[in-house]
Amino acid sequence: MTTQKGLSAKQQAILRFIREFLREKDYPPSIRDIQEGCAISSTSVVDYNLKALERLGHIRRDREVSRAIELVGRTRMRSVPVIGQIAAGQPIPVPSAETWSQEDFEDAVEVPVEVTGNKESVFALRVKGTSMVDALVNDGDVVIMEQAQAAENGDMVAVWLKDLQPANVTMQPIYARAEDVEVQGKVLYRLGRGF
Repeated sequence: MTTQKGLSAKQQAILRFIREFLREKDYPPSIRDIQEGCAISSTSVVDYNLKALERLGHIRRDREVSRAIELVGRTRMRSVPVIGQIAAGQPIPVPSAETWSQEDFEDAVEVPVEVTGNKESVFALRVKGTSMVDALVNDGDVVIMEQAQAAENGDMVAVWLKDLQPANVTMQPIYARAEDVEVQGKVLYRLGRGF
């Protein structure tokens, strides 16, 4: 049975499995992972279908390397300027809105376009401190931000203090009046230290 796209149901299942595996684990599956995940009778059947998917331009493979399966056209990347640091603990100077509009930055990170969408006021900041570890934001991480002046309940944001509650159970809360908090941006994405 072949679908309109020219792929068999098994090939579609393999593509779907590869896509989900990459999203969950951030590295490609092995042939055995695909065999088990798609309930395929043998690794040779998996290999046959991977060759077909490669021939049809859906994947790229390096047969000399284990787990070297890449979805073609899977991820378009965008360069986001790193404009400075953000404190996750003791306050440090925050770049101003004028800084965000500059285009000449020495440091930048590549992130998937899906993260930023069509947003124009996107920038990155390196995290300095540990007050956000319970929110999985560690010292040395890079956060991708969208410039914003307001936030909804539950948003992770960068604020210019005035005072704040750390997301780290070992630190005491910092209290501030609403008029003393100025939202600078919303977090869209986090890149770990290993980036």
